[in-house]
This record gives sequence, C-alpha cells and structure tokens, in this order.
Amino acid sequence: MPLGTLDRSPPPFFRQGPSALTKLVFFSALALFLMVADARLHVAAPLRQALAIVLLPLQRALAVPVEMVEGGGDYLRGLNQAQQDERAARLKLAAVAERAARTDQLAQENTRLRALLELRPAVNVRSQPAEVLYEAADPYSRKVFIDRGRQQGVQLGSPVINESGVLGQVTQAYALTSEVTLLSDKDAAIPVLNTRTQQRSAAFGGAGGMELRFTSANADVQVGDLLHTSGLDGIYPPGLPVARVAAVERRVESGFARIRLTPTAQADGVRHVLVLEPLAAQLPPRPAPVPDATRPDARQDKGGKPAPRRAAAAEPAASPASGAKP
Repeated sequence: MPLGTLDRSPPPFFRQGPSALTKLVFFSALALFLMVADARLHVAAPLRQALAIVLLPLQRALAVPVEMVEGGGDYLRGLNQAQQDERAARLKLAAVAERAARTDQLAQENTRLRALLELRPAVNVRSQPAEVLYEAADPYSRKVFIDRGRQQGVQLGSPVINESGVLGQVTQAYALTSEVTLLSDKDAAIPVLNTRTQQRSAAFGGAGGMELRFTSANADVQVGDLLHTSGLDGIYPPGLPVARVAAVERRVESGFARIRLTPTAQADGVRHVLVLEPLAAQLPPRPAPVPDATRPDARQDKGGKPAPRRAAAAEPAASPASGAKP
C-alpha cells in the first residue's frame, strides 16, 4: 500500500467465509438438532456424565466456603438453643424435685393415716404394654385392635391408657388380639370426677368427641376443668385423666347444660398403650347375705339344715297344753 493513502476496504477476516446470517441459521439448526437428538436418542448423556465427573472436584471446592459459613451459623444457633434448653431443663428439674419431695411427704402421711384409721391399703393395679395394630373398619365407630388377647391375660372391661390419660376400654377379647372401644365412640361411657369441685358425673362419647350429660344448668362447671376417673364403677382406677371441659352451653329452656369435652388422650397416631387390670379383679368379694335369726325359716337343726316351718310353729302350741316337765 503506498504511503499516504487510506485503505477503506474491510479486513480480510470479515471478507472470508459465509456471512453472519448464514452462521446464525446454521448454528441455530445445529442447536435444535442436538436438542432433539438428546431428547430422543440421549446422545449427549455420556458427554454430560463425563463433564459431571470432571467438574465434581471443582464444584466441591467451590461449595466448601458456603458450607463453612452455613455450618458455622447452624453451630452458633444450635449452641444458643442448647443453652436455652439446658436452662429450661434445670428449672423444670428443680420444680419436679420439689414436687417429688412433697409427693413423698404426702405419701408417708397417707400411709400413716390409713394405718391409724385401719383402712385397706391402696390397690396396686397390674398392667401390661400393648401395641395398636389397626383401626376397626366400621366408619360409624371408634375402635382399635391391639396385639394382646386372652392368652396374655387381657380381660373384658380392661382399661386402656397411654401417657396422656384414658383411651378406652376392652370390649372384645380374642385369643391373640383385643378390641378397644375408644372414649369418643358413641356407645362409650365413663364415670368422672371434677378435680376442682369434686363433683361426680358421667361422660359419654359422641360424634364430636365427648360430652357431660345429665348435668343441671346451674352446676358449677367451667371451661378448662379437668375430669379424672372416680373409681366408683369398679373398672377404672381413680385419678386417671379423662377429659377437659371445652365448652359449656347453659340453655334457658332446658334444665340441663350442654357440656362438651376434649379427651386428654388423643387416639390419632397412638402406637403403644398400657392395658390395666379391671379394678374389680382386686376388690374383695361381696359378703354372703347373713340370714335373719328372727325369721322362722332361718332356724337350723343339729345337722345345720333349716328346720321345717311347721315344726317350729307347732312346738310353742304344744308346750302349754301338755304341762309336762322335761
């Protein structure tokens, strides 16, 4: 090129090969073909796996700082939460220790008072663990089956509880399994005692849970009252949590109040329960009726058999007439 002249022609790089539009169309078609081929024939899968293996160390190396930052934050949050839980556990342990000391003192006083009054010792209820197998197929009842039956000593009427309170009662005992009717069943009933007022009543199951029936409208029942077993039925031991008062509706036109209860032991999700022996199995048998000595048919002869009524009636009539001395 002569000196002092201006060359206005494009560089050789842009003057060689196809045009830009041709390249755009070619590479777009190639990309579309590769996408279709990969979706249908998976031609890029080996290449993708090889790239993943090659890039894995780099990915792990780049993720180390992020994991360190997140792990450090989790450690600090976990340490703070652990310290708070420790303080709460210490406070709870102190409260439990104080309550246990008072409980031991009350138990000793109760033992001395029972001995002083010559009362019968408290009944020790025997129990055995069981596992819930499945629920009953009847949609109109609330029943479950457990893996304990007559061979394990389960009796009809045995109470079934968990850590929250009473769940129900054994209504059918088979050889290896038993049917438990829950307290929320429409046919279930249990005698209860209001721990605040010491008033006895009966709780019944229903569609929406439980309710307290046959309670007068002016009865002293408040929302939040805790109901325990009274122990008067000879089945449930006294003092077991049953339900808590959820709502009280006092109707003017009716003499009874509608009291809805929430069971303390929820049957949903329960896996392990405790089957108690019925309280009547440990109570002493009822005494035999004592015959009345004033009745004529209650007299006995020398053999221990009751004397005939006509002989007892004829003896006093013959004595004055004979007048003979024995």
